[in-house]
Amino acid sequence: MDLTFEASRALDHADPVAAMRAEFHFPEAPSGQPATYLCGNSLGLQPRGTVAEVARVLADWQRLAVRAHHGAGTEWLTYQDTLAPSLARLVGAATDEVTAMASLTINLHLLMASFYRPTRDRYAILIEAGSFPSDRYAMSAQLANRGFDPADALVQLAPREGERCLREEDIEAAIQREGGRLALVLLPGVQYLTGQCLDMARLARAAQAVGARFGLDLAHAVGNVPLALHDWGVDFAAWCSYKYLNGGPGATAGLFVHARHHDADLPRLAGWYGNELRTRFQFDERFVPERGAAGWQVSNGPILGMAPLRASLAQFDAVGIDALVDKSRKLTAYLEALIDARLGAAVEVLTPREPARRGAQLSLRARGGREAGRALFEQFTAAGVIGDWREPDVIRLAPAPLYNSFGDCWQAVEAVSARA
Repeated sequence: MDLTFEASRALDHADPVAAMRAEFHFPEAPSGQPATYLCGNSLGLQPRGTVAEVARVLADWQRLAVRAHHGAGTEWLTYQDTLAPSLARLVGAATDEVTAMASLTINLHLLMASFYRPTRDRYAILIEAGSFPSDRYAMSAQLANRGFDPADALVQLAPREGERCLREEDIEAAIQREGGRLALVLLPGVQYLTGQCLDMARLARAAQAVGARFGLDLAHAVGNVPLALHDWGVDFAAWCSYKYLNGGPGATAGLFVHARHHDADLPRLAGWYGNELRTRFQFDERFVPERGAAGWQVSNGPILGMAPLRASLAQFDAVGIDALVDKSRKLTAYLEALIDARLGAAVEVLTPREPARRGAQLSLRARGGREAGRALFEQFTAAGVIGDWREPDVIRLAPAPLYNSFGDCWQAVEAVSARA
C-alpha cells in the first residue's frame, strides 16, 4: 500500500463520499487550523444542517407555542416517528420496530422491565467483564431490585488470559454452561475499549437456544457497522445517538423491539406517550400500548434534543449505510497500515485486524507501558489530532467515514511518528 501524502490525496479524490466532509463543522487545533478529528466514536461532529433544523423548531415554538404539537408541518406530536424510517434502515429493522426516545441506559432499564423476567431457577444475566460501566451498573441494579445478588447472578465473561478481545466460541460455551439459569444475555455490538465487533447473529442464536433473551448495547455500533437486527432475531437493543450518529451531546437515544414481541402481553414501565395515539387524548385510566417499539415510550420526546438527530439522519439517508461501511473499511485499513509502518515499534493495535470484526475505531496501546501511552496521546493532542484516552492505557482513534478523509489518517500519524 502506498502510504505517501500524495497517495492519500489520490484516495480522497477518488472517494465518492468525500463531498460530505464539507457538511460538517470541525473544531480548531492549537495552531488555529481545523483539527484532525478522529473522535467520532465518542462525540460526532456537528452537521452544518443542524442549526437550521434547531432554528426551525425554535421558530415554530415562537410562532405557534402549544399549537405546534398539532400544527401542519411542525409534527411535534409525532416528531419521533419522522426519525424511525432512517433509524430502521441503519439497524436493519422494520419502521415499527424502532423509536427515538430517552437515553441509552434509561432505555436499557425500560427494556429490561419487559425482557428480564427472572424465575427462581432462571435468573442470571451474562455480560462481558469489560462492559462499559453504565451497562454493568444497570444490570446489577436490575438484579438487586429483583432480589438477586449480583455477585452470583451477574455472569461476567472475560477474554482469555493474555488476550484483549472476546472469542465468540468462548461466549457460546459460557451460554451453554450457564444453560437453564440464564435469563438474559446482554452484549455490545462493538466493544467500546477494543473496538471489536461481535458476531451478533451467532450470539443471538446461542442465547435463544438455551431459552435466554438476547439484547444489545449498540452505542458504538449504530451508524458504524452493518446491522440486521430483525433478520438476526435480536430480542431488543438500545443505543445512544451522539457518537457515529452525530446527534449532539446527550442526543435523544433509540431502541429496537423485535416484531415477534409486538403482540405479546409484556409488562413494561408505562407512560402516557407509550399509549396508543388513537386514544391518548381521551386520558383513559387504562393503558393501551401503541403497537411496536413506540409502545415503550414514556414521555413526550424532547423536540430540541431530536432536531439535530433529524439533520444528521438526512445525511445517512443521502449516502446510505452500505457506502459508508465500504469507505469505513478502506479508511480504517489505511490508518492501520500507517500505524503499522510508522508507529509499529511504539504501539500495538488491540482492535481485530479482520474488517468484519471491527468498525471505524482502532485502539492502540503503547509498548512502553501506560506512561509512554499517555505521552503519545499528549503528542497527538498538541499536534491538533483529537482522539481519546481510555484508562488504563488505551488510545482510541476513529476515522468516521461521513467526514474523515484519508488525508486525516496520514496527517494524524505524520504528526507524531517522528517523535514516537
